[in-house]
Amino acid sequence: MSDAYPLPVDELKKKLLEPAIDIRYLLTRGYVRKTAITFVSNHYQLTEHERHVLARLVFSPETAESRMKKKLKCSQLEGCDVLIDGYNVIITIESSLKNETIWYADDSFLRDTSGIFRNHRVTDTTYMAVDEMLSTLSTLKLRSATILLDSQMSNSGKLAQFIRERAESNNFKADSKTSKHVDFDLKKAGTSAVIATADGIIVDDVEKVVDVTECWMKQNGKIYEAFSLKSHLKGK
Repeated sequence: MSDAYPLPVDELKKKLLEPAIDIRYLLTRGYVRKTAITFVSNHYQLTEHERHVLARLVFSPETAESRMKKKLKCSQLEGCDVLIDGYNVIITIESSLKNETIWYADDSFLRDTSGIFRNHRVTDTTYMAVDEMLSTLSTLKLRSATILLDSQMSNSGKLAQFIRERAESNNFKADSKTSKHVDFDLKKAGTSAVIATADGIIVDDVEKVVDVTECWMKQNGKIYEAFSLKSHLKGK
């Protein structure tokens, strides 16, 4: 169906609450996730954007619980070595800075639903997001922070250099590198490392995770701007 006139977020949330419940039910009955989302989306005649939102946010209770058990609080990071899924974190913070909707997914991780990852371009807002990320990281008393950027992304080398320079000017010890296989690097970082990402595929394969976007939003009083498809959650 056409996405020519996307709904305001309050109306979108109201529209998707029931489909989300149906998808969770099917997942508990053993349906393949992609099949469940397609079946329910077709039943409710949802647009491509609405289907994308559900795919980003709705998971089986089992998957959600497994991921939540791995998630560390921001206050638990003192003395930790943190490897950061750079674009995953930066793009989400950037989306918030652009007043785009940020959602709490079923697995408790914050995600945007813009779907721009592969088409992302570095802009002034990207640099602002980097500064915001580094500002938050500098307060967490980490032992080390390494920000990994996908080398396939446009201007990733330039962005990595910017991150290193900004970290140094803020007296914060951090490194930034580009890689052709960021997901692999994060998954193989070792049990002592904390991985900063909201990418569910990575979360499923590591032992300790932190949502840096959540740390940033909490520090800046923005956490109540996040929406959820769980009707029992407080906030919007």
